[in-house]
Amino acid sequence: MRFNPNSPFADLFDDLFGAEKREMMQNKSYECAPSANILESDEAFKLQVAVPGIKKDDIKIDLEKNILSISSEKTSGETKEKDVKFTRREFKYGSFNRSFTLPETIDTDKIGADVTDGILTVTLPKKEEIKVSKQIAIS
Repeated sequence: MRFNPNSPFADLFDDLFGAEKREMMQNKSYECAPSANILESDEAFKLQVAVPGIKKDDIKIDLEKNILSISSEKTSGETKEKDVKFTRREFKYGSFNRSFTLPETIDTDKIGADVTDGILTVTLPKKEEIKVSKQIAIS
């Protein structure tokens, strides 16, 4: 069943499930976008992206100007055992691409990344002059 965007229920569907879900139903093939958290401390921002089941070698992180792009492409998981076949396959494999606009306060030369327990953490250090605060005397 395909979703009809001209249906009188289209707006109600968007209210309940969001436009992204409607777009997914209209397209048979779609990319999934992993969930992300952004944390801030005095020294840095930390961008956490959920990437369960994806190896670090399959993740690509690019920085062009102030746009940080995280992407991965994974095809269907194959069993390495001969004479074994799936009786049920529910794992979904595909590609994703998430982009984030970085503020001017990020020291792009010191960006780092790590993957632990299915969470990609990108550390975005703040520039030194941004971290230091000073008080201005009133004359």
